[in-house]
Amino acid sequence: MKKPFSGKLNKAATTLAPWILLLVILGIWQFICSVWQVSDFIFPSPMSIIQAMVEFSGPITQHALSTFWVTMVGFAIAVAVGVTLGFVIGSSPMLYAAAYPLMTAFNALPKAAFVPVLVVWFGIGAGPAILTAFLISFFPIMVNIATGLATLEPELEDVLRVLGAKRMDILLKVGLPRSMPYFFASLKVAITLAFVGSTVSEMNASNEGIGYLLVSAGSSMKMPLAFAGLVVIGAMAMAMYELFAIIEKRTTAWAHRGK
Repeated sequence: MKKPFSGKLNKAATTLAPWILLLVILGIWQFICSVWQVSDFIFPSPMSIIQAMVEFSGPITQHALSTFWVTMVGFAIAVAVGVTLGFVIGSSPMLYAAAYPLMTAFNALPKAAFVPVLVVWFGIGAGPAILTAFLISFFPIMVNIATGLATLEPELEDVLRVLGAKRMDILLKVGLPRSMPYFFASLKVAITLAFVGSTVSEMNASNEGIGYLLVSAGSSMKMPLAFAGLVVIGAMAMAMYELFAIIEKRTTAWAHRGK
């Protein structure tokens, strides 16, 4: 017999588990740095990182906002291009078979190698960071949309055609809704990759942003500040991931009704 409130307890435990694990990791980290007196130059403790975040809160906020909007612009372009290409490729089995290997080969290229080329084309600044965020994040979106459309059950298509549905009707009214769980799964992956892309570009071709802050802090031997920048990047990526997870639960509940 199921115990009363067990569902609520399980949900609460699931919500608290990541925070408890984080606190445990931070406690062990702080303990190691304190007991063995690890220098902040080698490996700063959590307390040193928090102090750096408070001391340099102004510059960190300024650079974080720059990285955030650059990443969001690149990510928005990636969503638009990824959905469009995914729809076009997934709507044709022949095009899917022809384009998928080429897109996979393109995705295997290291995107950091594009940064010097983008600097030549667009100069130092937000341009290369936006395009790097786009290049590194559009592939998961495109692949998931294309896969969702290309794997539409043949039996379902046959039934819909018998009922008088055209190919475009099937794709728009059945294929795209069916691809939504794939789409939101790709968004959660792509947004984290977008932050990676923009930060890598800022480290090489920008005078602002968290990537620039990391390089500046490293060159001036301010390791707690560098780790503070990493924490901020991780926090922004995690916040956007959770935002898309919430939207996914609200818009595709029918795909998760068993949970």
